[in-house]
Amino acid sequence: MKQALQLRLGQHLTMTPQLQQAIRLLQLSTLELQTEIQEALDSNLMLEIDEDSGDTEDTTRNESTLTAEAEASSNDDSGEALNETSAAGESDIPEDLPVDSSWDDIYDNIATSTSSVTSSGSDNREYEFSGNTEESLQEHLRWQMQLTPFSDTDRAIAEFIIDAINDDGYLSMSLADIHQALADELEIDVDEIEAVLHRIQNFDPPGVGARNLQENLLLQIKQFPLESPWLKPAQELIEKHFDLLANREYIQLTRRLKISEEELKQILHLIQSLNPRPGSQITSSQPEYIIPDVIVSKSNGKWKVELNPDAAPRLRVNPHYASLIKQVHNSEDNTYLKNHLQEARWFIKSLLSRNETLLKVATSIVERQTDFLEHGEEAMKALVLHDIADAVGMHESTISRVTSKKYMHTPRGIFELKYFFSSHVSTSNGGECSATAIRALIKKLIAAENINKPLSDSKLAAILGDQGINVARRTVAKYREAMAIPPSNERKRLA
Repeated sequence: MKQALQLRLGQHLTMTPQLQQAIRLLQLSTLELQTEIQEALDSNLMLEIDEDSGDTEDTTRNESTLTAEAEASSNDDSGEALNETSAAGESDIPEDLPVDSSWDDIYDNIATSTSSVTSSGSDNREYEFSGNTEESLQEHLRWQMQLTPFSDTDRAIAEFIIDAINDDGYLSMSLADIHQALADELEIDVDEIEAVLHRIQNFDPPGVGARNLQENLLLQIKQFPLESPWLKPAQELIEKHFDLLANREYIQLTRRLKISEEELKQILHLIQSLNPRPGSQITSSQPEYIIPDVIVSKSNGKWKVELNPDAAPRLRVNPHYASLIKQVHNSEDNTYLKNHLQEARWFIKSLLSRNETLLKVATSIVERQTDFLEHGEEAMKALVLHDIADAVGMHESTISRVTSKKYMHTPRGIFELKYFFSSHVSTSNGGECSATAIRALIKKLIAAENINKPLSDSKLAAILGDQGINVARRTVAKYREAMAIPPSNERKRLA
């Protein structure tokens, strides 16, 4: 076969570094974006926070404005203006400060450079300690163990038991397993382990160290004052008739305990005041704060969508450093400054593109979910990524990036943008009903049900069918479980 050279023309999409940066910024959350911006400020001398701009709509400047700004600042008068400003600032400083005065008495409303960077120049907030100030359940139990007289052997057993207690406060290992694990180190029997466990079960919080729910409830109820009403019958119910209580066999309970239904209601009220997860009272988790990216409000009967100005600082090119490009004659320094200027322009342009895309997508979502904003979850419309992609003229993958980890503040609360997208089922009139609306309807029906005869999944499906929503029983069960609502036999209560 003869070899030959051929020329072919073709086109293909190239992922330039600038395009990769724009895509990466697009999928960052607000906190991640703030970190990215701070890193860019630290690494690029051309970038700075625009603290003088009061326009909240123009969050960044476009490339043409930046070019004009750089050229305007490159004239020779810039250095003289800086000198004049510096001299004016020095003239305002008093020569002698009184001894009994403080800095704040002379200079007020001056924000430090650190606070201006962290708070985007919006306000001067005090520093807050962001570390973990709460102790874990194990640390809380060990602190009590140190205050309790234990022998060396019992202390080793107590340490192992505390490590085996999970976050809910239950002992996650059997006594036999604990004995087997400690057999190589200590010569003990199971009775000694159980004795140490009983001492730990007297620690705070009440019910900690229980091996099951029944033991947990008994440990808590035994710490009630003896004169507490309904204490003895409640303890008897938990000790002897716990299976009937778990299955909500209230008629059988009234017969076994020989009490009336009203008395049983008082006993159940006491038991329901106990905590089934005692370990949840001691938590080391820190609260997570959500900064909304988009703010939705109603003005003059119309819904208004705008970007949150506090979500990210406004950036600009430093005019002083930009003006040095024409003044520096060293080729290396000139190339260094030009590269930083180009990177700064691309970064600001990527931020501008991100904000425009986010605002466009959020506006399109609000236009389609106006009924939800007006009436609530039951009016939520079925919406998929393809619908918004067609409306804004973008690809579905771009919409997915925009809506991921982005939040919208509405009069009904703060929601992730992905919350407004859901699957749908068909209705009897040929329309569509979103899964979010169906879940809201199920929750509403369960809230209004007869507590003596709760609605089963089949009954809920039938009621929805009467309203024109064709949904199967297993679908109702799936939505109910997603909302952490127990089945009908576990929702049964006394009137």
